[in-house]
Amino acid sequence: MGSRRLFMKRVACGLGMGWLGYEGFEEFVLQRPDRARAIGFHNDAPATLDQFSRPAEYFHEDAGLVRCDLCPHECELGEDDRGFCRVRVVKGGRMHTVAYGNLCSINVDPIEKKPLYHFLPRSPIVSVAMGGCNLRCRNCQNWEISQAKPEDVQRFDALPEKIATLAIERGAPSIAYTYTEPLVTWEYVRDTATEARRRGIKNVLVTAGFINEKPLRELCRVIDAVTLDVKAFNDRFYREVSGGRLHPVLKALEVFRQEGVWVEVSFLMVPTLSDDPSEVGKFSQWVVERLGRETPLHLLRFHPAHKLMLLPPTPLHLMQAGREAAVRAGLCHVYLGNVPGADSARTVCPHDGQVLIERDGFRVLSNRLKSGACPACGRKVAGVFSV
Repeated sequence: MGSRRLFMKRVACGLGMGWLGYEGFEEFVLQRPDRARAIGFHNDAPATLDQFSRPAEYFHEDAGLVRCDLCPHECELGEDDRGFCRVRVVKGGRMHTVAYGNLCSINVDPIEKKPLYHFLPRSPIVSVAMGGCNLRCRNCQNWEISQAKPEDVQRFDALPEKIATLAIERGAPSIAYTYTEPLVTWEYVRDTATEARRRGIKNVLVTAGFINEKPLRELCRVIDAVTLDVKAFNDRFYREVSGGRLHPVLKALEVFRQEGVWVEVSFLMVPTLSDDPSEVGKFSQWVVERLGRETPLHLLRFHPAHKLMLLPPTPLHLMQAGREAAVRAGLCHVYLGNVPGADSARTVCPHDGQVLIERDGFRVLSNRLKSGACPACGRKVAGVFSV
């Protein structure tokens, strides 16, 4: 078994891991000789700004360049350059977003698909996405749209008012900004969430959480729930597999909690790279200490995708071992995603162990909660269970 894991890890490394060795990474992040910061794509802005462009927030001028302040990459861009996220460009000496209402995906999903298990269970949720992302995950399931320019993917014209109206028409109590990285389309998410709030619709982020603190705190004013996808609990994985850093992600989790946003966490267990149960246990201990023991944790099974097609699905025994490690660390609600078996998705009472919500995949089979509490002992379960 040990030799097989070593072989798989060597396969993964042979696929081009390494921060500067990321396949094609040099094309994405150029470096000015006198500066250490990324400058994104040189001379790659559209020739003209179209109806899906808006002036961007969170940037400043620095020595003749425009520095983006939205995410920790803090790209330094010249005229007609495009940021690492592919969404923000410099035209006329200021920063613009080119992803404002040009959606590449609009769906109505079960909210359990996000995954969100403790937020309005069994409700439909309008899910929207635009092209772009500020990470480069080698295992990305949605790389065709996350690694594309917003103007290069199928586009639906959907300004904020249209999405809020759609949610009302479909009987969906919430909207999810999902599939790619919604934080890089910050302006559109803020405006859509504000309009949705005005109409009584809740807002959900499904995000990797790679954002600076100030814009995140502002956005939290109109966000009700988040599923934050933690890639691993070590910085090397972030740098070599995802093209980011761990610390800003952990900080984002704390900010969401401080700002009163309902938080659930997902953690993809990638064979040989992030499937060590001891790492899951250490991360779970961090969650208990910083976010609270009733924060739901979704351990997700890896399936081959994008640049990691040669790795196998996560062994089920490691998924179960990860769950056991998380429970030992003190977490009350640990779920297994992409794993067959109803028991891996049950919500149970932390006090008496009664099964409260039974699920099969994204379907809720039964919900025994009474006003958010266990009907047997009366203990409240952490979450948002009514509009």
